Amino acid sequence: MSALKKWPAWVLLVFVVVAFLAVGATRDDGPSTPQERSDAIAQRVACPVCDGESVFESRNTASVNIRNRITELVNGGQASDDEIIADIEASFGGRILLVPKATGFDALVWALPVAALICAVAALAVTFRRWRRDAAAASDPTVEDRAMVAAALADEDP
Repeated sequence: MSALKKWPAWVLLVFVVVAFLAVGATRDDGPSTPQERSDAIAQRVACPVCDGESVFESRNTASVNIRNRITELVNGGQASDDEIIADIEASFGGRILLVPKATGFDALVWALPVAALICAVAALAVTFRRWRRDAAAASDPTVEDRAMVAAALADEDP
């Protein structure tokens, strides 16, 4: 009988392993040409004039100039993606980034809501566990409790 209970777990494990292998085999390795690399960087930078558009999407003159600067730095071959973005950020400020940095204050802004959610779920779990314990502690009325209620009801009847 115990072998019947274990086989669904093994089937689930096989499905999970197959899913991970499929995702790993089809994963994109990133940009392969300088133009693809320039486009990928331009998609991470916000248009300084437009609202909600990346430099890659915008046809504004400022965006065209930033794309040209990105292409120039990529074709130079001396700078990494992070160095290129840092160069553009130094010119235009931190608001130019569509994807915030994962360090310092930016990381804190992303981490605090997650930490608050985890604390809220933990508080709910503790509260529900306490409610369940309190409900289990409240037992059925005893014989003495029933006798007391019956006596109180008898006193009220005229």
